[in-house]
Amino acid sequence: MQRARDAALKFFIDLHLCPSLEDQKETELMIRKSAELGYRAVGIPLPKENYKDATERISEICDKTGLDFISRIDLKPSSTAELLKDLRRLRRKVEVISVKCMSKSVARQAAKDHRVDILSFSPLDVKKRFFDLAEAELASKTQVSFEIDIAPLLYLQGYRRIRLISKLREEVYIAKKRDVSIIISSGASEPKLLRKPKDLVSLGYLFGLDPDNAEKALSKNPRELIERNRRKLSSNHVAPGIYVVRRGKDCPS
Repeated sequence: MQRARDAALKFFIDLHLCPSLEDQKETELMIRKSAELGYRAVGIPLPKENYKDATERISEICDKTGLDFISRIDLKPSSTAELLKDLRRLRRKVEVISVKCMSKSVARQAAKDHRVDILSFSPLDVKKRFFDLAEAELASKTQVSFEIDIAPLLYLQGYRRIRLISKLREEVYIAKKRDVSIIISSGASEPKLLRKPKDLVSLGYLFGLDPDNAEKALSKNPRELIERNRRKLSSNHVAPGIYVVRRGKDCPS
């Protein structure tokens, strides 16, 4: 049993790899480098329009490198109405939906909506990070995860980096207090921002995660999210908590 748990922890997932999809060569380079660094799966944000074409292209690249591709869309709604509209249209089109919350009203709506998978916040303006106890309480009831991108910690400098780290420590404390799943991702938009899984895990101490929980945030937590959503998107899913176990002929009358 312990060996099985250890193996699950080693299935490292970068759920937020952010290459410019218009640059085919860079996209291929970042996917290939992710595989070389030790990741087993990558989540790549797709455009809200033409996501099918992008999915086919990226899936082909990931197949060649032996990576499991996780389709994802990052929403950045300006209002709750826009968020609800996008969720109705896109929820069953991709495996992961993340919402970057730029206002408190959007953050509250995203946290209480079962169709949202991930909450994310601006790394540049800590005043627009609305992850408080009320937010965490809502997210804990809907199984919405809180995502931390590591890339900003690498490119920000001085006071801006210090303020972000301080805010992340506060948010991680709140997430743990309310049992909200934490996900660590690279958030890398270029190859030089990519790091090995163990490097991202080691940075967890900066914002209050011990090595065990930091490793779970890069492996177990995103994997459980993906497995749960893939079951929901399968043809065997009937309704929340209801799945087809076996198919057969109709019972005789």
